[in-house]
Amino acid sequence: MADNAKALCIDAHVHIDLYAEEDRAGLLEDAFSRGVEAVVAVSMHLASSEANRALAQRFPGRVHPAYGFHPEQPIPPAEEIDRLFAWIRERHEAGERFAIGEVGLPYYTRTEAEAAGGRFDEEPYLELLDRFAALASELDRPIVLHAVYEDADKACDLLERNGVRRAHFHWFKGSESVMRRMARSGYMISVTPDVAYEDEIRPIAERYPLELMMVETDGPWPFEGPYAGRATRPEMAADAASRIAALRGLPAEETGRRLLANTRRFYGMREQL
Repeated sequence: MADNAKALCIDAHVHIDLYAEEDRAGLLEDAFSRGVEAVVAVSMHLASSEANRALAQRFPGRVHPAYGFHPEQPIPPAEEIDRLFAWIRERHEAGERFAIGEVGLPYYTRTEAEAAGGRFDEEPYLELLDRFAALASELDRPIVLHAVYEDADKACDLLERNGVRRAHFHWFKGSESVMRRMARSGYMISVTPDVAYEDEIRPIAERYPLELMMVETDGPWPFEGPYAGRATRPEMAADAASRIAALRGLPAEETGRRLLANTRRFYGMREQL
């Protein structure tokens, strides 16, 4: 660990490639010096996946890439999606370490369209998520999901149908019933710093099994409350860990260690010495 900093957390979900290109390396180096052991760098599409692969090669063992297509955007032509899948298979055949993600369902795009009185065709997104779930199962890779509220149940259906064993629902929001379903399947969730001020997140952070939890920032997404006006950085994931400990009445250091171990285990990461 750089500068002998003690490992405090792994940022289990961050869009490093969405930070300014000239800032990415410095952002990561600073985070690692401040106790971030590693980051899971999720992707938006093929170009994003290529950028995250380059970062993983520059920071081996510290940047764990995830390759996929973010659902809150229009689905591109079939040949573009096929190129992404072929590229992911090439990475697998080369023996590289990666996860599948960020993939999922377009909850916010869909509900905004419906609220405006429009019609939204969700079927292409369900088909694409089914295809990613099948790939994750076939390659035995973790899958990182953008699937909240009622979309989490739809995602569970597809995961179960494809026999996916390792699923990570990032920044999860949903009902008690879907939480129970996910926990029974051993699916992971991750909590962001918004647990400090969002009432709907706190009950999830209190009740979901601790052994199935991680922390993340979803950076560069900006937060409110005590983080208003601050740039989101990977080390802020440690704040989420402290908030979880306080909500559950657990020692902060012990809780941080457990969440860190959960993330290492789920993503198959080695402890950075």
